[in-house]
Amino acid sequence: MQTGKIPTGRKRASFIEQARREQVIRAAAETVAQVGYANASLSRIAEQAGISKSVISYHFAGKDELMVLVAQQFIDASTEFMLARVEAEPTATGQVSAWISGQVEYYAAHRTGFLAMISIITNHRSPDGSNPFTGQLDEEVDEFAQLLQRGQRDGEFREFDPRSTAVIILRSTEALISAWVMDESLDLTDQMGTLLDFVHHAIRRENR
Repeated sequence: MQTGKIPTGRKRASFIEQARREQVIRAAAETVAQVGYANASLSRIAEQAGISKSVISYHFAGKDELMVLVAQQFIDASTEFMLARVEAEPTATGQVSAWISGQVEYYAAHRTGFLAMISIITNHRSPDGSNPFTGQLDEEVDEFAQLLQRGQRDGEFREFDPRSTAVIILRSTEALISAWVMDESLDLTDQMGTLLDFVHHAIRRENR
């Protein structure tokens, strides 16, 4: 029969290991945001975290795995934040607004994570040269296109090609955030209002 001390010890070790992994992931995001993907070496990440490089090697297979995790965690968190807002809206019009504003607000509140995520998904490649995030980006476009199609079926939106329009809207949202990244003095709230006004004028039915 096992004593009560062994499970407790295992739980504590698991907790410590998870905390260390999260520490490294945060340091990696900060490093990428500061110096860019290409210059974010494991040595620099270790220095940022205040640990030895060997600690990173113990918890991660290498830079590739770590970079993917940094970007994926940010994508997952921002998606969860945005979808909660979208699902609270009863109309397609409201959901379009919630999708755009949810992304903008989350990115603005997590500048470091956004900078790291953009740098990684732009520059990181799998061993075969492919971008591991392409599928997720395509899925995002497909889901937004489905939302636009629902708005068309419900009579909220005019006729247009949903997927092409989804690409334009989503990339416009990214461009707004990118402009803010380059110039923090940009009034993001005002600019987001302008973007939403532009989008709704472009997609709504004339009689609405």
